[in-house]
Amino acid sequence: MLVFAALCGLVAPLAVTGGAAQAGSELFRPDVMPVEDVKPGMKGYGLTVFEGTRPERFDVEVIDVLRNFRPRQDLILIKTHHPRLDITRVVAGMSGSPVFIDGKMIGAYAYGWTFGIEPVAGVTPIQNMLAELVRPLPSNIYGWPLRPSRAPRGVEQTANNAYRGAPASYDLAAHARQVARNNATHGQLAPVATPLLIGGMSAGGIEALRSLLGPLGLEPMQAGGGGEIEPDSPTHFSNGSAIGVQLIRGDVSAMGLGTVTRVEGDKLVAFGHPMMQSGVTAIPTSLGRVLWLLASEQRSFKLGMPVRPIGAMVNDRTASIVVSQNTQAPSIPVTLNIRGLPGAGSRTWHFQVAHERFMSPSFIAVALGSALQTDASERQDVSWNALSRLKIRGRGEIELKDYGVSVGGTPDTQEFVQSNLVDAVGALLNNPWEPVIIEEATMDIELRYAREMLRLRGAELLDSEVEAGQDARVRLVLVPYAGPQITKVISIPIPRQLAGEDVKLTIRPGYLEARDRPEPENVSELVKVLVDPFYPAKSLVVTYDSGAGSVAYKGQVARELPPGAVDLINATTSSVFPAPFSSVVRHVVPLDEFMVGQDTVTVTVKPILR
Repeated sequence: MLVFAALCGLVAPLAVTGGAAQAGSELFRPDVMPVEDVKPGMKGYGLTVFEGTRPERFDVEVIDVLRNFRPRQDLILIKTHHPRLDITRVVAGMSGSPVFIDGKMIGAYAYGWTFGIEPVAGVTPIQNMLAELVRPLPSNIYGWPLRPSRAPRGVEQTANNAYRGAPASYDLAAHARQVARNNATHGQLAPVATPLLIGGMSAGGIEALRSLLGPLGLEPMQAGGGGEIEPDSPTHFSNGSAIGVQLIRGDVSAMGLGTVTRVEGDKLVAFGHPMMQSGVTAIPTSLGRVLWLLASEQRSFKLGMPVRPIGAMVNDRTASIVVSQNTQAPSIPVTLNIRGLPGAGSRTWHFQVAHERFMSPSFIAVALGSALQTDASERQDVSWNALSRLKIRGRGEIELKDYGVSVGGTPDTQEFVQSNLVDAVGALLNNPWEPVIIEEATMDIELRYAREMLRLRGAELLDSEVEAGQDARVRLVLVPYAGPQITKVISIPIPRQLAGEDVKLTIRPGYLEARDRPEPENVSELVKVLVDPFYPAKSLVVTYDSGAGSVAYKGQVARELPPGAVDLINATTSSVFPAPFSSVVRHVVPLDEFMVGQDTVTVTVKPILR
């Protein structure tokens, strides 16, 4: 249910206006009333679930019709009358509740105003929702087969939630900002909001979800959302049923709860507004059971839980979501094994995350962080390392490593947002070449309650000038958390071609230094690039510009080429050229602990006398 002080349209206009439901058109239904026939003062009823799984009636009276409320879409204003609605007024979770006048459906209860003191709601006309119901679907979505449909070959798969950037440089926070811009409105017009009922998640996890999903209009609320299958629950949806869109289920759950508007055969429309405006998609859905309508001055909402998995959301559009009851949506099984817990030894968590370009990396990151905060919440320093395995259909399994030191408490969710596992999931699902199915993700994380960390206090050259081809010696002062400071002398080879130059040496932790990798040109190359993208976490890396040229070409990197070499390997019969870049030399020094801090020194290389 959507509740805001001001309302607006989001993206592309609908293909069909309110007056399109005419006899002979594919939108004509004898039990539907066109919006132009709706007049002020008309009375009727709506259907929604107030408690349990059975829809009940509530009375409605038409106030008037707001013309062109959204692009080519009107909005019917109604007053509602019911003992519960007189208290709760507009209720999040009632979105999609069908409304009838003279026995004919006029649309779906879908909008309201924050802090409104009257039970006044906006109804999305049913013609606009039927236009989404009959919209053609592709035979598959991102490689996952949907049920056979009448979609013509080449139907576009909308990817409003896709990451737009270099595949090997996926970043979940940047992805969230892009999706927010795609769904943004301007001025005082507010985006729509869909409440997410969250269960089994820590306060830190919910806050991270608000940061990632809030700009999409999704409102995380700690209100449960997980549940077992109830054998006596209905086996199919009906008009007015409670419906949940399940983004994650298992030990952690998140479900968007709304109401079914109209069922036609296998398909149905619900919500009367978009959930995420993601277009063609495939996300599991479930029949919902309502526990209570919780009254609130800001926004009342339904408390509920899923009781029977049924079908999948296959389209997420401006006027409604579309669900196929016989479609099974993909999901990613995720397992987290935590070892080293004081007094507990180890714990295991299991989740099923929706297989979607933005939701999968988001919920994997938040669920992992929430689980760790729940089981390992300590007010002491924690050093940790994680080994993750990602099983990719048709491409085997890859291993990914993450490390960290959390000072004064458990690692927070943000560390998992930036993890190699989450980056790999996002990169694979958002690749521009072909669909990828992730079959399983597992993370084994080991905790050590100690601050295994060295702080780089300073760096000093032992010799301000060196001969070309000799080593530059640098003395480092490293300070552990406890104990005396450590002095370490490292030697950095300086090539002869830098004779007569001042060479800047930069000293950084290995986990901040990315390896030189060519930009992948297909999924196979992307998979290789994702493994071990940084230098060892327990190391320091000294870098400097070698002055020589390097190129990346067809998945390979050639470093320190002699002058003119790039011109020789340029193709004369192709527009695909090697990509030149400045050659940076990296000297890796292993450490026993993580290092924080960085420094630079500049050494003068003597000229070669001839």
